[in-house]
Amino acid sequence: MRFYYCFGLFFAFLPMWIENIGEFRLKRIVENIFRGKNAADHVIALTDVYTGTIPPVFVNADDAKRKMRDWVGTETRFHPHVAQYDFEAWLLPYWSTIQRLAKHNKTAPGTKPETINHDKPPASRIMEIFEIGQRNKSYIKPRDANRILAENDFSIAIDQCPELKSFVNTILSICEGSMTR
Repeated sequence: MRFYYCFGLFFAFLPMWIENIGEFRLKRIVENIFRGKNAADHVIALTDVYTGTIPPVFVNADDAKRKMRDWVGTETRFHPHVAQYDFEAWLLPYWSTIQRLAKHNKTAPGTKPETINHDKPPASRIMEIFEIGQRNKSYIKPRDANRILAENDFSIAIDQCPELKSFVNTILSICEGSMTR
C-alpha cells in the first residue's frame, strides 16, 4: 500500500490481489485506512480481472468493480479499479517496444488490449515473446514493464484502454486535475 499527498488530499493506493485478501478483509483494510491520525481522504484499489484462480474470481472488469464495491459498502471515498484482464494489457499498445526488447517479431495479439482474456492473458503473451526471442531472458514485470513504459507516451495506452482511462481519471479527479477524454 502506498500513500500520496496531492493538492491537500491524502489518499491511499491499494494494489491488491483479491484472491488473497477476500471480501471481509478488504472491508476491514479500507475502514482502517480511513481511521486514525494518518487517515486517508480516498482509497483507490486496483486489481487484475485475471487472478489465475479456477474458477476465476471475476468474470470481467465490471464484475470485479461491483464485487469490490459490494464488499466495502457505501463508502464514497473508496474507488475500485481493475486492469482488464491484467496489468500487462496496458503494455500491449507498445508492442513494437516489446518486440524490440524481446528481440522477436511475433505479431501483436490484437488491436484492443483490454479484450485479451482469460484464455491467454496479456502477461502470458508478453512472457511468451520474451521466451522465444533472442534475448534469452524471461519477462520480469518490475524490470520490463518499467522499460516499456519509460520509452513511450502513456496517453497512447490511456486512449486504447478504457479501464486504464477510468483509473487515471479517478486519480486526476481526486487531485483536481484535468481529466483525459
